[in-house]
Amino acid sequence: MEPVARVGYALSGLLHVLIGALAVRLAVGVQGGTADQGGALAAVASTPGGQVLLWAASAALAALALWHLVDGALELRWRQRGAGVKDLAKGVVYSAVVVTAVTYAAGGHTDTEDTSDDVTEQLMENLAGTVAVAAAGLAVFAVGAYHVVKGVRRRFREDLRLPEGPGRLGVDVAGVVGYAAKGLALCVVGVLFVVAAVTNDPREAGGLDAALRALLLLPAGSVLLGCVGAGFAAYGVYAVVRARLGHL
Repeated sequence: MEPVARVGYALSGLLHVLIGALAVRLAVGVQGGTADQGGALAAVASTPGGQVLLWAASAALAALALWHLVDGALELRWRQRGAGVKDLAKGVVYSAVVVTAVTYAAGGHTDTEDTSDDVTEQLMENLAGTVAVAAAGLAVFAVGAYHVVKGVRRRFREDLRLPEGPGRLGVDVAGVVGYAAKGLALCVVGVLFVVAAVTNDPREAGGLDAALRALLLLPAGSVLLGCVGAGFAAYGVYAVVRARLGHL
């Protein structure tokens, strides 16, 4: 399964590059589509042979998801709890991407923002659900902060067999910029969910597309969003490199 799982990493990198491109388009004022995984997969599906490519991508991403799930289960069995929980979480995330990819490969589509609003609204019908939404927001914010720290401190190096020479610098730049940009976007997603819980307004919650659009509301927001989009593309490049040099 390892070669197929590595292809999954490369395809994940391609999706991040596409999300970065969609974010940059949004930053320069081009509307249409969503700057998230659904938008990236829709862009692939609209190309000649795109649905065939998505079926192949779904298989590779499924192998990557299964790899992490099995790895996580074994690590928990060996009492490596931190690593086990981390790998299981990755397996769940990649499994969700597989479901979305299969949906687009079959000719369907998804609306992440509407789904997020619907789920949040159902949860916030009582106090316990509202607390759960706030806790989920804090958890996503923590994951985002972890990404930023991992990038700034170059901890991603531990995941790779680093090359020598100029290639090492390129990997470092892609890793630092990519992890920091993705972490910032996740932090904004977390903030949106916390705001939704505090204001008791599920419409305030949203996924990646909503978070990126929220950046536009900040001073020099278009510049910031453009930088984040470029950072997502850099993370995509890093993921492709990880497909070849990463430890599995």
